[in-house]
Amino acid sequence: MTSNASWVKPFVAGVVATMAASHILPKLKKTNPNKAKEPEAQTETKTTTYVMDSPTLDNRILRKAEAALRLRTSRLIIVVERCTNDHNYSAILRTAEALGVQHVYIIAPQALNATLRIGGKVDETEESVGEDEEYVEDDEDSKVNVSDKVKLHRSNGQAVKRYDEADVQDRANHHLFAQKALEWLEVTEFKTTKECVDKLRNDGYKIWSTDLSQVAVTLDEEGLRDETCGENIIPDKLAIVFGTEAVGCSTEILDASDKRVYLPLRGFADSLNLSVATALVVHHLFILDPTLVGAMPKEELIELRRTWYSKLATQRILTKSEKVKRKKLSGLIKRYEEIEHREKHPESNPFPLRPEQKDKLAILPGLREELKQLEDEVYAKALGAVEDLVHNPPDPLGDMRRHDNHRVTFSGKGTKKNAGEAWANMPATTYLRNEADTASFFRDRVKDTTTEM
Repeated sequence: MTSNASWVKPFVAGVVATMAASHILPKLKKTNPNKAKEPEAQTETKTTTYVMDSPTLDNRILRKAEAALRLRTSRLIIVVERCTNDHNYSAILRTAEALGVQHVYIIAPQALNATLRIGGKVDETEESVGEDEEYVEDDEDSKVNVSDKVKLHRSNGQAVKRYDEADVQDRANHHLFAQKALEWLEVTEFKTTKECVDKLRNDGYKIWSTDLSQVAVTLDEEGLRDETCGENIIPDKLAIVFGTEAVGCSTEILDASDKRVYLPLRGFADSLNLSVATALVVHHLFILDPTLVGAMPKEELIELRRTWYSKLATQRILTKSEKVKRKKLSGLIKRYEEIEHREKHPESNPFPLRPEQKDKLAILPGLREELKQLEDEVYAKALGAVEDLVHNPPDPLGDMRRHDNHRVTFSGKGTKKNAGEAWANMPATTYLRNEADTASFFRDRVKDTTTEM
């Protein structure tokens, strides 16, 4: 009996082990918060943040805006001190927007629009735009033609004596890029370096100036590491300063800086174009400290979301007649402001204003007020339509790249035609757009909020 019963103990031990594995251990796992939550968190991250762009994606424009919002930073500020080239100025603004830097400080700003004076449109009257026509303010196919009435200036005010149509169009395109970037940036202007330094100090920002001298430290782990760094070589709040194209940062800003930094180069050239240097340095800062990405206080993020969502809705809820009226008013104001510029700067125009031009100046304030009232009314509707989305936004795109159907080039039809076979069958030139109607989405929300009121 004893020898035949030797299997009992191993059998019982096996049963106990099986019961423990199937009943007791799962219960123990549920009581362990670390074991239970880690898989859920990973799954939630994938399902709520990684959405790819597609032709049929709902709320596509809001999802893209939300993705950009969540990648925005206010820990890093770009400071541009006395930039003298409007090409660099517009390129820096575009770079800041593309890299997700929300705040740009400009010291002693240049008058960007003053570098391209187009006098050919000044004498056009409001009758030139019919009731059923639209004044195209920035049409992609419109070209700025060289004529005696087009005046090209450098950023320092000096007139350019020799230029062709390509030069004028290039300048106009840079202005357009800067204006589009400004839609999503917060640009603060300072008349003096001291004003900017005082503002940064009061807000708790460290100041680093880009500098080519041997006093500067290299912008890398080895160069930046010192006893003041703590665990992170990048400060919690950092302002990175870029100076003029000719001589760099001023002595005043260099003396006020906590560090002077230099991006190591490998060629004979010891400096780069200002806008290129800005792009490389800022991108390098994000590599050195990835936590800069998306570093923005919740309150600022919510307020920025409210502004962006309202702006996107505003662009889509206008009726056709409202669009015609707004573009007509904007066009007239822009033309009459050219006359206003002549009046304020008589040295730029030797001829006195004609009586009909003075009449246009007299109605300019009324046109501005009419446009403001229209925009205020539309903005109020847009704000009401998106307010609940401000606190409950849609899931953002997980990747900012556009679907091929949405990769439409900004070049005009003439440029596409001249490109010929070189651009044939490319996604950006085939016009495959078939996205969901975002305009109807916003208009329906406006109707709903109006009905509730």
